[in-house]
Amino acid sequence: MWLLLAFIAVPMIEIALFIQVGGLIGVWWTLLIVLMTAIAGSYLVRAQGLRELGNLQQSFSELRDPTEPLANGAMILFAGALLLTPGFFTDVVGLSLLVPRVRRAAFLWARSRIKVQSFSMGQQPRTEPGDRVVDAEFKDVTPDKKPTHPTSGWTQH
Repeated sequence: MWLLLAFIAVPMIEIALFIQVGGLIGVWWTLLIVLMTAIAGSYLVRAQGLRELGNLQQSFSELRDPTEPLANGAMILFAGALLLTPGFFTDVVGLSLLVPRVRRAAFLWARSRIKVQSFSMGQQPRTEPGDRVVDAEFKDVTPDKKPTHPTSGWTQH
C-alpha cells in the first residue's frame, strides 16, 4: 500500500515543484538546475560508492560485520537512482542520502526495527559430538534423461 502511495505521490509532488520553480525562475533555469544536480550527484555517488566499497573490503579482511558498509552502499546506490531521476523532490532525498550522518541515522533506525537471529563469519560449521566429517570428491553417475517427445524446433540440444 505504501509503495502505491509513493508511486502516486512522488510524481505529483515533482510536477507541482516543476510548475512552481519554473514559474519563479523560468523553464531554462529549472532544466539547468535539474541537469546540474544529476551531474553533481553522479560524481558524489561515484566517490562515496568507491569509499564504501573500500570500507566493505576492509570489514571482510578484518572479519568484522559488513552490515553497515553494505547498507551504506545500498543507500548510495538508491541516492544515485534518485539523483538521475529528474525532479526537485527526488534530488533533495537523493542528496540527503549522500550525507553520512543521514545514512547513519537511517541505518540505526532500520537496525532497531530488524531482528537478526544470528550472524557468523569465518567459522567452521558446527558439528555434534560423534559426527564424522568426510572430505571427498564425487562424480554424478545419474543417467541423462531421454526426451519423451520430439523437440519443437524452438529449443536446442
